Amino acid sequence: MSEPKISVITVVFNNEDTIADTIESVAAQDYSNLEYIVIDGLSKDRTLDRIKERKEIISKLISEKDAGIYDAMNKGIALATGDIIGFINGDDFYLPGTLAKVAETFKDDPRLEACYGDLCYVKQDDPQTVVRHWRSSPFVPTAFEKGWAPPHPTFFVRRSVYERFGSFDLGYRIAADVELMMRFLEHHRIHVRYVPGVMVKMRMGGTTNRSLTNIVNQNKEILRALRSHGLNARLFRFVSGKFLSRGLQFARGKFHVSTAPRVK
Repeated sequence: MSEPKISVITVVFNNEDTIADTIESVAAQDYSNLEYIVIDGLSKDRTLDRIKERKEIISKLISEKDAGIYDAMNKGIALATGDIIGFINGDDFYLPGTLAKVAETFKDDPRLEACYGDLCYVKQDDPQTVVRHWRSSPFVPTAFEKGWAPPHPTFFVRRSVYERFGSFDLGYRIAADVELMMRFLEHHRIHVRYVPGVMVKMRMGGTTNRSLTNIVNQNKEILRALRSHGLNARLFRFVSGKFLSRGLQFARGKFHVSTAPRVK
Protein backbone atom coordinates (compact mmCIF):
# COMPACT_ATOMS: atom_id res chain seq x y z
CA MET A 1 0.00 0.00 0.00
CA SER A 2 1.31 3.48 -0.89
CA GLU A 3 2.09 6.03 1.79
CA PRO A 4 -1.06 8.04 2.64
CA LYS A 5 -0.87 11.77 2.09
CA ILE A 6 -1.09 13.68 5.37
CA SER A 7 -2.29 17.29 5.50
CA VAL A 8 -1.00 19.12 8.58
CA ILE A 9 -2.73 22.41 9.37
CA THR A 10 -1.32 25.15 11.61
CA VAL A 11 -3.65 27.95 12.69
CA VAL A 12 -1.76 30.88 14.16
CA PHE A 13 -2.29 34.43 15.42
CA ASN A 14 0.43 36.57 17.03
CA ASN A 15 2.84 33.72 17.86
CA GLU A 16 6.10 35.25 16.66
CA ASP A 17 8.10 33.71 19.53
CA THR A 18 6.95 30.12 19.02
CA ILE A 19 5.80 29.59 15.42
CA ALA A 20 9.34 28.77 14.23
CA ASP A 21 9.48 25.80 16.64
CA THR A 22 6.16 24.53 15.29
CA ILE A 23 7.30 24.79 11.67
CA GLU A 24 10.68 23.19 12.41
CA SER A 25 8.97 20.24 14.11
CA VAL A 26 6.96 19.64 10.94
CA ALA A 27 10.03 20.06 8.73
CA ALA A 28 11.95 17.54 10.85
CA GLN A 29 9.39 14.75 10.37
CA ASP A 30 10.76 11.73 8.52
CA TYR A 31 7.72 11.56 6.27
CA SER A 32 7.66 12.90 2.72
CA ASN A 33 4.04 12.57 1.54
CA LEU A 34 3.09 15.69 3.45
CA GLU A 35 1.02 18.78 2.72
CA TYR A 36 1.61 21.64 5.17
CA ILE A 37 -1.04 24.36 5.36
CA VAL A 38 -0.64 27.50 7.49
CA ILE A 39 -3.58 29.79 8.25
CA ASP A 40 -2.56 33.13 9.79
CA GLY A 41 -5.27 35.40 11.17
CA LEU A 42 -3.58 38.64 10.09
CA SER A 43 -1.09 38.62 12.94
CA LYS A 44 -0.03 42.04 14.17
CA ASP A 45 3.48 40.98 15.20
CA ARG A 46 6.24 39.31 13.13
CA THR A 47 4.52 35.92 12.92
CA LEU A 48 4.07 36.15 9.15
CA ASP A 49 7.76 37.04 8.69
CA ARG A 50 8.76 33.98 10.72
CA ILE A 51 6.48 31.79 8.59
CA LYS A 52 7.89 33.11 5.33
CA GLU A 53 11.42 32.29 6.49
CA ARG A 54 10.50 28.61 5.95
CA LYS A 55 8.10 29.07 3.04
CA GLU A 56 9.82 26.27 1.09
CA ILE A 57 8.16 23.62 3.26
CA ILE A 58 4.73 25.28 3.31
CA SER A 59 2.32 24.04 0.66
CA LYS A 60 -0.39 26.66 1.19
CA LEU A 61 -0.35 29.89 3.19
CA ILE A 62 -3.29 32.18 3.91
CA SER A 63 -3.08 35.38 5.94
CA GLU A 64 -6.47 36.99 6.38
CA LYS A 65 -8.99 37.95 9.03
CA ASP A 66 -11.09 35.11 10.39
CA ALA A 67 -13.95 34.62 12.82
CA GLY A 68 -11.79 32.81 15.37
CA ILE A 69 -9.62 29.73 15.67
CA TYR A 70 -12.27 27.24 14.56
CA ASP A 71 -13.20 29.30 11.51
CA ALA A 72 -9.51 29.28 10.59
CA MET A 73 -9.34 25.51 11.11
CA ASN A 74 -12.32 25.06 8.81
CA LYS A 75 -10.49 27.07 6.16
CA GLY A 76 -7.58 24.68 6.49
CA ILE A 77 -9.83 21.64 6.11
CA ALA A 78 -11.36 23.16 2.96
CA LEU A 79 -7.87 23.57 1.46
CA ALA A 80 -6.58 20.13 2.45
CA THR A 81 -6.07 17.49 -0.22
CA GLY A 82 -4.51 14.78 1.95
CA ASP A 83 -6.03 11.43 2.84
CA ILE A 84 -5.52 12.24 6.53
CA ILE A 85 -5.80 15.61 8.30
CA GLY A 86 -4.12 16.71 11.54
CA PHE A 87 -3.69 20.03 13.37
CA ILE A 88 -0.64 21.45 15.15
CA ASN A 89 -1.08 24.87 16.78
CA GLY A 90 1.35 27.77 16.55
CA ASP A 91 2.88 27.19 19.98
CA ASP A 92 2.99 23.37 19.90
CA PHE A 93 5.45 20.98 18.28
CA TYR A 94 5.58 17.38 17.11
CA LEU A 95 7.97 14.82 18.49
CA PRO A 96 10.22 13.14 15.88
CA GLY A 97 8.58 10.31 13.96
CA THR A 98 5.00 11.33 14.76
CA LEU A 99 3.72 11.51 11.18
CA ALA A 100 5.43 8.25 10.19
CA LYS A 101 3.76 6.58 13.18
CA VAL A 102 0.37 7.98 12.16
CA ALA A 103 0.80 6.83 8.55
CA GLU A 104 1.81 3.34 9.65
CA THR A 105 -1.24 3.14 11.92
CA PHE A 106 -3.59 3.91 9.04
CA LYS A 107 -1.76 1.52 6.70
CA ASP A 108 -2.11 -1.29 9.24
CA ASP A 109 -5.91 -1.05 9.10
CA PRO A 110 -7.54 0.24 5.89
CA ARG A 111 -10.86 0.56 7.76
CA LEU A 112 -9.39 2.99 10.27
CA GLU A 113 -10.92 6.48 10.18
CA ALA A 114 -9.03 8.24 12.98
CA CYS A 115 -6.24 7.81 15.50
CA TYR A 116 -4.84 9.77 18.43
CA GLY A 117 -2.04 9.55 20.98
CA ASP A 118 -0.64 11.28 24.06
CA LEU A 119 0.42 14.88 24.72
CA CYS A 120 2.64 16.69 27.20
CA TYR A 121 2.14 20.23 28.45
CA VAL A 122 5.46 22.05 28.90
CA LYS A 123 6.51 25.35 30.43
CA GLN A 124 5.99 28.36 28.18
CA ASP A 125 9.60 29.52 28.53
CA ASP A 126 11.21 26.08 28.95
CA PRO A 127 9.73 23.45 26.63
CA GLN A 128 12.06 20.80 28.05
CA THR A 129 10.20 20.93 31.38
CA VAL A 130 7.02 18.83 31.38
CA VAL A 131 4.20 20.11 33.59
CA ARG A 132 1.41 17.70 32.62
CA HIS A 133 1.53 14.34 30.85
CA TRP A 134 -1.79 13.73 29.14
CA ARG A 135 -1.85 9.96 28.69
CA SER A 136 -5.01 9.05 26.84
CA SER A 137 -6.72 5.66 26.54
CA PRO A 138 -8.79 3.66 24.05
CA PHE A 139 -12.19 5.15 23.35
CA VAL A 140 -15.21 3.46 24.92
CA PRO A 141 -18.81 4.62 24.37
CA THR A 142 -20.04 7.34 26.80
CA ALA A 143 -16.45 8.19 27.79
CA PHE A 144 -17.10 11.88 27.04
CA GLU A 145 -19.77 11.86 29.78
CA LYS A 146 -16.96 11.31 32.31
CA GLY A 147 -14.86 14.26 31.10
CA TRP A 148 -12.73 12.15 28.76
CA ALA A 149 -11.48 13.41 25.39
CA PRO A 150 -8.44 12.73 23.21
CA PRO A 151 -5.80 15.49 22.99
CA HIS A 152 -6.96 17.30 19.87
CA PRO A 153 -3.46 18.09 18.47
CA THR A 154 -2.85 14.31 18.33
CA PHE A 155 -6.18 13.59 16.60
CA PHE A 156 -5.67 12.57 12.95
CA VAL A 157 -8.79 11.95 10.85
CA ARG A 158 -9.47 10.85 7.30
CA ARG A 159 -10.60 13.75 5.12
CA SER A 160 -13.59 11.67 4.07
CA VAL A 161 -14.89 11.81 7.66
CA TYR A 162 -15.01 15.62 7.53
CA GLU A 163 -16.77 15.39 4.17
CA ARG A 164 -19.43 13.08 5.60
CA PHE A 165 -19.94 14.47 9.10
CA GLY A 166 -18.90 18.12 8.93
CA SER A 167 -16.16 20.37 10.27
CA PHE A 168 -15.97 22.52 13.42
CA ASP A 169 -19.28 23.90 14.66
CA LEU A 170 -18.79 27.65 15.05
CA GLY A 171 -21.63 27.74 17.57
CA TYR A 172 -19.00 26.60 20.09
CA ARG A 173 -16.51 29.38 20.78
CA ILE A 174 -14.02 27.51 22.97
CA ALA A 175 -14.87 23.79 22.83
CA ALA A 176 -15.59 23.12 19.15
CA ASP A 177 -12.66 20.69 19.03
CA VAL A 178 -14.17 18.59 21.83
CA GLU A 179 -17.63 18.75 20.21
CA LEU A 180 -16.18 17.58 16.88
CA MET A 181 -14.39 14.60 18.43
CA MET A 182 -17.53 13.79 20.44
CA ARG A 183 -19.62 13.96 17.26
CA PHE A 184 -17.26 11.68 15.35
CA LEU A 185 -16.68 9.15 18.13
CA GLU A 186 -19.86 9.10 20.20
CA HIS A 187 -22.50 10.00 17.64
CA HIS A 188 -21.14 8.56 14.39
CA ARG A 189 -18.96 5.87 16.00
CA ILE A 190 -16.16 6.15 13.46
CA HIS A 191 -13.46 3.48 13.59
CA VAL A 192 -10.73 4.95 15.82
CA ARG A 193 -7.51 3.70 17.40
CA TYR A 194 -5.47 4.93 20.35
CA VAL A 195 -1.72 4.95 19.62
CA PRO A 196 0.20 5.00 22.95
CA GLY A 197 3.10 7.42 23.14
CA VAL A 198 3.62 11.19 23.20
CA MET A 199 3.05 12.77 19.78
CA VAL A 200 2.89 16.46 20.67
CA LYS A 201 4.26 18.90 23.23
CA MET A 202 2.07 21.90 23.99
CA ARG A 203 3.15 25.04 25.80
CA MET A 204 1.08 26.01 28.82
CA GLY A 205 -1.02 29.15 28.52
CA GLY A 206 -3.22 28.26 25.55
CA THR A 207 -6.64 29.82 25.00
CA THR A 208 -8.59 27.33 27.10
CA ASN A 209 -6.21 27.25 30.06
CA ARG A 210 -5.41 30.95 30.08
CA SER A 211 -7.99 31.86 32.74
CA LEU A 212 -10.50 30.31 35.11
CA THR A 213 -13.28 31.96 33.11
CA ASN A 214 -12.18 30.17 29.94
CA ILE A 215 -12.01 26.82 31.75
CA VAL A 216 -15.53 27.29 33.14
CA ASN A 217 -16.90 28.39 29.77
CA GLN A 218 -15.28 25.46 27.99
CA ASN A 219 -16.84 22.99 30.42
CA LYS A 220 -20.25 24.62 29.97
CA GLU A 221 -19.90 24.20 26.21
CA ILE A 222 -18.87 20.56 26.56
CA LEU A 223 -21.93 19.87 28.73
CA ARG A 224 -24.07 21.55 26.05
CA ALA A 225 -22.44 19.33 23.41
CA LEU A 226 -23.17 16.23 25.49
CA ARG A 227 -26.85 17.15 25.62
CA SER A 228 -26.97 17.95 21.90
CA HIS A 229 -25.65 14.47 21.08
CA GLY A 230 -28.08 12.71 23.41
CA LEU A 231 -25.47 11.89 26.04
CA ASN A 232 -25.75 12.15 29.81
CA ALA A 233 -24.64 15.59 31.01
CA ARG A 234 -24.65 15.01 34.77
CA LEU A 235 -22.43 17.72 36.22
CA PHE A 236 -20.94 15.70 39.11
CA ARG A 237 -20.02 12.74 36.92
CA PHE A 238 -18.42 14.99 34.31
CA VAL A 239 -16.50 17.25 36.71
CA SER A 240 -15.28 14.45 38.99
CA GLY A 241 -14.02 12.43 36.03
CA LYS A 242 -12.24 15.42 34.56
CA PHE A 243 -10.75 16.43 37.93
CA LEU A 244 -9.33 12.94 38.49
CA SER A 245 -7.87 12.82 34.98
CA ARG A 246 -6.28 16.26 35.34
CA GLY A 247 -4.73 15.33 38.69
CA LEU A 248 -3.15 12.21 37.19
CA GLN A 249 -1.77 14.29 34.32
CA PHE A 250 0.03 16.66 36.70
CA ALA A 251 1.31 13.72 38.76
CA ARG A 252 2.76 12.05 35.66
CA GLY A 253 4.30 15.36 34.61
CA LYS A 254 6.40 15.47 37.78
CA PHE A 255 8.11 12.20 36.84
CA HIS A 256 8.25 12.60 33.05
CA VAL A 257 11.60 12.28 31.28
CA SER A 258 11.73 14.44 28.15
CA THR A 259 12.52 12.82 24.81
CA ALA A 260 11.75 15.85 22.69
CA PRO A 261 14.32 17.59 20.50
CA ARG A 262 15.70 20.72 22.12
CA VAL A 263 14.02 23.88 20.92
CA LYS A 264 14.75 27.48 21.73
